[in-house]
Amino acid sequence: MPGLLPKTRQLVATAWLSLLLAGCANHINEPEQDITLARTDYSVRTNVVFSPPGWPQVLKADLYRPELEHYSPAVLMVHGGGWERRSRQDMNWIAEHLAARGFAVMNIDYRFAPEFRFPAQLHDLQIAIHWLRANAAELNIDPQRIGGFGFSSGAHLVSLLAVVAGQGGELNEPHGGPETGLVAVVAGGLPSDLRNFGSGRLIRQFLGGTREEIPELYRAASPAAHVTEQTPPFFLFHGGMDMLVPSKQATDFRALLASKGVENQLYIMRLRGHITSFLTSGNAVDEATAFLAWHLNPR
Repeated sequence: MPGLLPKTRQLVATAWLSLLLAGCANHINEPEQDITLARTDYSVRTNVVFSPPGWPQVLKADLYRPELEHYSPAVLMVHGGGWERRSRQDMNWIAEHLAARGFAVMNIDYRFAPEFRFPAQLHDLQIAIHWLRANAAELNIDPQRIGGFGFSSGAHLVSLLAVVAGQGGELNEPHGGPETGLVAVVAGGLPSDLRNFGSGRLIRQFLGGTREEIPELYRAASPAAHVTEQTPPFFLFHGGMDMLVPSKQATDFRALLASKGVENQLYIMRLRGHITSFLTSGNAVDEATAFLAWHLNPR
């Protein structure tokens, strides 16, 4: 950019970079939304045990409670880490963002592979929802307005929780059922169909074998295998250059949702891989917040 002053060149370069990195939202069967959320104060309780006595591992959550006079909607938040590591602290900034805009947030732990294999992690989310609903009055939340938010393996788990609730079958025994359903889901970097991955280490230790050895378990653990017309609305965000979880996982899942008439949005983040799509997901989180407000707040 010859002829421009250094500071001007820097501003122009920053503007071009912002345009390049801007996400692209695609709405399918989703009504027009005009959402303005007022900021609110909130409180945080950390290390709250939500697992019942005798559970194989003590599980804790951080609870974010907006200071509102009326009941607030709630969001179950689930971190990523390949089902084997990381912690709920990764999601703190998103929990704070949502709490400041009127959502109660339950940011949870879950058990890790390979010590605990699927469906242990799904059961952890199911008991978390039971705990949240059982304590709704004390937490000043509306138990009929609970959504989910997860990234990567957390997106996988919260999506699976949402799509299997109410369908019966082994995944709902003994902890699931209609009362573990979600009103809406935000899923970032979602591995939606485990059958389309090779039998890499993370999936093998999560499920306990290769795709050839346990094909039915790969199907059971795939959110895409359970989508129906009753599946709740989804907001998907994904890095356009994600090599760990290819963006086709999101575009195929969106197409599947649309084929069932399920409301959905897809926000593709250009020039971002798997980790960078999380670290720079501010714009996507803003869009996801509006999505949750539309579906969880009374209209």
